[in-house]
Amino acid sequence: MSHNIIEINNLKKSFKSDFYKKPTLSLKNISFVIPKGKFVGLIGPNGAGKTTTIKCLLEFIFPDSGEIKFHDNMTFVQFKKGVGYLPERPFFQEFLTGQEFLKLHWDLSADDVKKNHSFNDRAEKVLDMVKLSHAKDKKLKDYSKGMLQRIGIAQSIIAFPEFLILDEPMSGLDPDGRILIKDILKDLKKEKISVLMSSHLLEDIDELCDDLIIIHQGECLYNGSLPDFKKNYSNLSEAYKAFKGQLQVNYNV
Repeated sequence: MSHNIIEINNLKKSFKSDFYKKPTLSLKNISFVIPKGKFVGLIGPNGAGKTTTIKCLLEFIFPDSGEIKFHDNMTFVQFKKGVGYLPERPFFQEFLTGQEFLKLHWDLSADDVKKNHSFNDRAEKVLDMVKLSHAKDKKLKDYSKGMLQRIGIAQSIIAFPEFLILDEPMSGLDPDGRILIKDILKDLKKEKISVLMSSHLLEDIDELCDDLIIIHQGECLYNGSLPDFKKNYSNLSEAYKAFKGQLQVNYNV
């Protein structure tokens, strides 16, 4: 386990939409690993089970069966101290300034982080990283969509995470915003943080990720090296299209 930050084995999760209906199986024996220090892309069509998998990882919901192992045999309580998370639809307290928003998340972080590091120093560094130093005293209600995404990334890394989960971090951004977010993620990649990024934007996955996980209809169809997956094609989009053709499945990605 030492070379994997997370190992998921045979995860199942069902949901019951109505009292009289049978539960719908959302995850069907999902198994994959996330290596330490790797940037891993998570792709699949809408409803494939990507967000359900992430919620199980974070214990927002609990699987019906299966196992999630964390590196060094940590419990989830121990492991979550080193996790940063940017949800697809983050909630921002718009009455706070960017600096105050980061302080809120800093105060929620592990005690040893707050004891050993200065908030002001760390906030200055992450605000500079996400190009928001100039807007730290501006209220979030006055931030643009791109600025909100960047302050969202800032909160996810404020407490020195070992593992970062990003759910559609570039959703709804214009081309300039996507370029800026990608530059930020490339800087994080240099720090060897383990990252799981869910996205529908295959070109971004292709550009940023080392490994790839493909989920479809609650099943993991691929977990491995991204270069190996696309080795016979010029890019991920072409490789993914061929992969879909082999399975004779109509993905809507």
